[in-house]
Amino acid sequence: MTTTTRPDAPRASFAHMATSTQDDWRMIGSEFVRFAGGLADRVLAHLALLDGDYGGFPVDRLTHSLQTATRAHADGRDEEYVVCALLHDIGDTLGTFNHPDIAAAILRPFVSEPNHWMVEKHGIFQGYYFFHHVGMDRDMREAFRNHPHFARTEEFCARYDAPAFDARGETRPLAFFEPMVRRVLAAPKQSIYTAVTAR
Repeated sequence: MTTTTRPDAPRASFAHMATSTQDDWRMIGSEFVRFAGGLADRVLAHLALLDGDYGGFPVDRLTHSLQTATRAHADGRDEEYVVCALLHDIGDTLGTFNHPDIAAAILRPFVSEPNHWMVEKHGIFQGYYFFHHVGMDRDMREAFRNHPHFARTEEFCARYDAPAFDARGETRPLAFFEPMVRRVLAAPKQSIYTAVTAR
């Protein structure tokens, strides 16, 4: 699967969108569908960038991600949840100060609202285990106590995220999760562009 735009692909000729035509957008739409088909490849390649990046932790960031997903899978969580567990820290490379937002943005078109919220807020909830060691408020998550997804996110961190730093812990390889990632990212549930991909 090609994951980048081909330089020899047909291109529209407009210089301003106001002068674009339906034929232009038919061509662009065709390229969009082809490019969207490579999303899982690009996400998996970006996740692999976490390999060997320890940041002082007992395991590297990829191992942590794999271990989090392994724990969720072993616990019988559904495929969408497991993919959220796998990708929850994918933003570490580009979103140094807001990594949960990056993961949540990638996953948003493909997952349920409870799973999206869980990924988006997991950084604050994970803080319960260490914020007090770095001069922050470990109870920052309490601001969300009455939110309907509070318990889900608290459980995600307690059962899967927080314990996934065990150098001897069970850690399935990325190849085990690749088919799940491909299935979840192949079926957008909510996006302003779903009409384009449905053609």
